[in-house]
Amino acid sequence: MRFMMIVKASNESETGRLPSSEELGEMGKYNEELVKAGILLAGEGLYPSSKGSRVTFSATGSTVTDGPFTETKELVAGFWIIEVKSREEAIAWARRVPFKDGQVEVRQVYSAEDFAPSDPTGEHRAKEEALRAQVEAKAKA
Repeated sequence: MRFMMIVKASNESETGRLPSSEELGEMGKYNEELVKAGILLAGEGLYPSSKGSRVTFSATGSTVTDGPFTETKELVAGFWIIEVKSREEAIAWARRVPFKDGQVEVRQVYSAEDFAPSDPTGEHRAKEEALRAQVEAKAKA
C-alpha cells in the first residue's frame, strides 16, 4: 500500500526560510531510515506558495491565480511517498518525522486496482501501466 505523508505548511515555512544545518541533518537521518527500510518511493520539500500558482477549473474554462495564498493551514510544504503494509505502519513512520512543531497528514494513494469497477475491460489500466513503464524507463536512462 502506498501512502503520502503530507507536510502541512506553517507561517514559518511560508517565509521561505531554509532549514538549519541541524534540521537538515535530522531530516537526512530520517530519510536514511526510510531508505534502509526499503519503503521510500519519493520525497521533496516545496517552495512557499508565493512562488506557486493555482489553476481553478469551471464549466467555462480555467483561471490562474498566483500565490501567495493566505490559508496556510490548507497548504503543503513537502511530502514523502512510502510503500508499507498498512495504514498503521504509515502512521508509525509519520510519528517518527523529526519535527519539533508542525503537522503531517497521512493519506493512502489509490492503486490501479481501486479503479477496476470503473474500468471493467482493463483498457484504462493497461494504458496507465504503459505510461508508468515509460516514466520508469526515462528515470533509469
